[in-house]
Amino acid sequence: MALTKEQREKIKVLLVRKIENKLKKYGRETSAMPFLARLIQDNEKIASYSFLHSMATTLGMSIYEEVSVILCQPYTTEVFRNYGIGGVISKSQKIVINSIVNDLINTKGPSSISREIEHILKASSSGGTFQKSGNIAGLYFLKNGIEHYFEIKTVKPNNDVFEKSKSKLLEWVARKRKNIKVFLVFPYNPYHPEPYSRFTENGLMDYGNDFLVGKDYWNYIGGKNTFPQLLEVFDEVGKEFKARLRKKFKEIAKQKIDSY
Repeated sequence: MALTKEQREKIKVLLVRKIENKLKKYGRETSAMPFLARLIQDNEKIASYSFLHSMATTLGMSIYEEVSVILCQPYTTEVFRNYGIGGVISKSQKIVINSIVNDLINTKGPSSISREIEHILKASSSGGTFQKSGNIAGLYFLKNGIEHYFEIKTVKPNNDVFEKSKSKLLEWVARKRKNIKVFLVFPYNPYHPEPYSRFTENGLMDYGNDFLVGKDYWNYIGGKNTFPQLLEVFDEVGKEFKARLRKKFKEIAKQKIDSY
């Protein structure tokens, strides 16, 4: 399934706007890097590192969420980013969720999201209260009558991210009190071409069923071959800005880095 011309254009407009804003507004906060400056011996490389780090921070997860919405729009009944799930969670549901997560941690899996959802839906939902934390899904869409909720996170999470994200996904099920699709998502695989593998996962996730990485995520929401076509759009925009970015690096490099 190919990206439509309209989707490509929307994604390009989004990326161009983000880069243009960064080029206009960027100002290096750090002017003194005495150790790195002496090791690298190249102001332009240090300047490019500084700028790229700032751009990555600015883009953050929002760029992936916004692109996801564009990809989902033609194939879904409704789609939103930063979606408030609402609903309440009961004490009984919390006990079941904590038990599931603790068992997965202690036994190191394997996880089965379908079985876990079944256990949660059997728990009593009476006496539930609203819980503000964990109420927002990075991406939500309704497709073929089925609600899908996504938590989009950085690709190399700290030790507690998998545990917290797993609990959040299961709490989404408790809030909705029905069978829904819930996923933890990493927008790309930093270990490519090797499969994604990180010690912090510890068997908590059910890959393909509540955990998607890189191309598996993009193809899931946009259809077959979405990932390589999406990379093509990013590449096109990157080439358009290549000369301007180099010029920016040189401008930043003129600033005094080491004041020691």
